[in-house]
Amino acid sequence: MGRNFILVLIVLAVLMVITDALNVRPFFVVKETERALLLRFGEVVRADIPPGIHFKIPIANNVRKFDARILTLDSAPERYFTIGKKPLDVDSFAKWRVVDVEGYYTASGGGDEAIARGILQNRINEGLRNEIGKRDMHEVISGQRDELMQVLTESLDAIVQDDLGVEIIDIRVKKIELPAEVSSTVYQRMNSEREIEAKQYRATGNEQSLVIRADADRQVVVIEANAYRDSETIRGDGDATSARIYADAFGQDPEFYEFYRSINAYKEVFQGKNDMLIIDPSSEFFKYLKSNQG
Repeated sequence: MGRNFILVLIVLAVLMVITDALNVRPFFVVKETERALLLRFGEVVRADIPPGIHFKIPIANNVRKFDARILTLDSAPERYFTIGKKPLDVDSFAKWRVVDVEGYYTASGGGDEAIARGILQNRINEGLRNEIGKRDMHEVISGQRDELMQVLTESLDAIVQDDLGVEIIDIRVKKIELPAEVSSTVYQRMNSEREIEAKQYRATGNEQSLVIRADADRQVVVIEANAYRDSETIRGDGDATSARIYADAFGQDPEFYEFYRSINAYKEVFQGKNDMLIIDPSSEFFKYLKSNQG
């Protein structure tokens, strides 16, 4: 009995060594980040095998494992045209993952990821071409970019799940540029438009400046005229008041008033050193010079 048990153990050990060397182990392990297919002579017998340890028949069964994590498809920039036939170079990327292992295996020629990426890229390019072709340049660049990406993601996801067995989680645009041959023309047109706007602003500014200057000149004239009018009014009132005061004062003493006027006349006549005046000495003009009371 003991010898038979030892013999069985030896046989099992030899079989394990042989199967390990030939990679025909009767069990396999699927990681948390993987999904697997069990094939029997090339035909799928079990799909979407979950993580864990599973049994298989050596030689007859074959296992194919696929990455179940979210993958990135980073594509090269492609040229698309807007509804106005304006070219745009769009650099985009997509996030995707395998959700239907059997469908993915069949559509990608036996699980070839390069083939799957090529199919997915063609679908995305076609979707971008259709969506950008419905919009003008402004909508694509800024106005409706988020909406465009959401519509594209939802529409393509339904298609590729059926055709390729994968889920599109998100599609994003990294960069949108005008082609080099178009950029210079656009920039020149933008510069011309800015120059025209600048000239219009300057012309408007000059016109407003003339209006403001004319209004200021008018106000100066009005202010000066009002000031002159007021000054003349004040001067006239002052002269009238002065005359009234003189009249009141001298009316009380007419003799003194006549004397005051004569003194002022003497000052006016004799203020020059070389002036000569020929007047009769008996003239009334010298009345106060001859007066003993003076």
